[in-house]
Amino acid sequence: MKLTVYHLKSCDTCRKAVKALRAAGHDLTLVDVRADGMPDDVLQSVLAEQGWEVVLNRRSTTWRGLNDEDKTDITNSKAFDLLRVNPTLMKRPVIMSGDQMTIGWTELSQSVWIL
Repeated sequence: MKLTVYHLKSCDTCRKAVKALRAAGHDLTLVDVRADGMPDDVLQSVLAEQGWEVVLNRRSTTWRGLNDEDKTDITNSKAFDLLRVNPTLMKRPVIMSGDQMTIGWTELSQSVWIL
């Protein structure tokens, strides 16, 4: 199966996910969100489908470094703006194929991609 994986090269969880997905025989297109960015239309669809509460990693160092104004009154639109400037705020990896999408490398996402 052809998958697009939005990840960070330096993220241990992302590296584990990529290794497992390759071992499962998936054909991967890797997109480093820090180096390559995430296309606006893809980011919009992720936020629309999952909601900012799922997409924003509020435990990240990047989140802790934001000012209080940026952390309040979050909407999908505000999250979009924050993620465009700070792509490391995104929970990762975001794995997509067709109309399927998972965020993170949880048991649920593993069950979707590792058959």
